[in-house]
Amino acid sequence: MELYLIRHGIAAERGTYADDDRRPLTATGERRSQRVAQRLLSLGLHFDVLQTSPLVRAHQTAVILQQEGLASQIAIAPELAPEGSLTAWLRRLPPAISADQRWAIVGHEPDLGVWAEQLVWGSAQDKLVLKKAGLIGLQFPGDRPAIGAGSLFWLTPPRLLL
Repeated sequence: MELYLIRHGIAAERGTYADDDRRPLTATGERRSQRVAQRLLSLGLHFDVLQTSPLVRAHQTAVILQQEGLASQIAIAPELAPEGSLTAWLRRLPPAISADQRWAIVGHEPDLGVWAEQLVWGSAQDKLVLKKAGLIGLQFPGDRPAIGAGSLFWLTPPRLLL
């Protein structure tokens, strides 16, 4: 199984919205996310499952990925909101996931970097940084992600995809 962790695109400045959860992508963030999505599609990627944080900027990024043909549906996963729980997300996964599936989650930093470290090394090292509209690819033996069981095969900032 492959799991792709994707950070939302460039968003409006912090503090410009009373409710930070509603802070949207900027026009530049939308364009860059669209170009990254187009590049991922040209590389032959397609996600069987696409989950997103409920925050506006992450959901907008997921919609762009879907509109560019990387996934057919989007599901909201509350655990992908800032400071969400990896163990809670893992518990909510379906009991049967095909070993050849590709999943993608759209979320926030530093959470996605921390989750990737936990999934690969079993604990957070605070060393992986995921840029906005960047991507981490993890591979798992068998049919589901597990803490400490993953292999890191892709860590790409958006500038390398554009």
